[in-house]
Amino acid sequence: MSTLLVTSSPRGAASHSTRIATELAEKLVAADPSNTLVVRDLVANPLPHIDADYASGIYTPAEARTPRQAEVVGVSDVVLDELFAADTVILATGFINFNISSTLKSWVDHVARSGKSFAYGENGPKGLVTGKKVYIVLASGGIYSEGAAVQMDHAIPYLRSVLGFIGMTDVDVIRIEGVGMGADAVIAALAKATAKVDAVVAASQQVSAAA
Repeated sequence: MSTLLVTSSPRGAASHSTRIATELAEKLVAADPSNTLVVRDLVANPLPHIDADYASGIYTPAEARTPRQAEVVGVSDVVLDELFAADTVILATGFINFNISSTLKSWVDHVARSGKSFAYGENGPKGLVTGKKVYIVLASGGIYSEGAAVQMDHAIPYLRSVLGFIGMTDVDVIRIEGVGMGADAVIAALAKATAKVDAVVAASQQVSAAA
């Protein structure tokens, strides 16, 4: 078993999404001695935005790539290897301008790769990253899971769409919302998210016991 934790908030130790996602990852690992944890911090080690060398390099045979093409495609290969090796994937992001962080978007751009994570066939595209459990941990200043602001949430619909496109359809969301509404709201949001984490861990233990 392996858990991949991908964090992307620029807020460092103050990040609510990183805190809750890390708590989830560590509790899942603690609950299963066979579970190993791989952490990719996209702020400490940001992935390069895809460029012309990447766009041409992924369609160029490895032996014919320029050094720069080999470098940028190699980055994509590494993050894809991490993704394929994981049984559980935890993606943490703040809600930035109604969507995910740009660092997490770069991660998506590197793992959503034709011929690797999806392929085109007679019946259209097919996702190749299957058998994963995914948790999205999203922190937001306002409330976007219900009410009039739902239509402003482009983060969760986008992630569900792109993850599903590459084969990951078993996706749960843990929201930490309303953290911009005062200290009491922060406490309540974190408590609710922690309760969801504990429920997830308890459910995973039940599944392991039944296996």
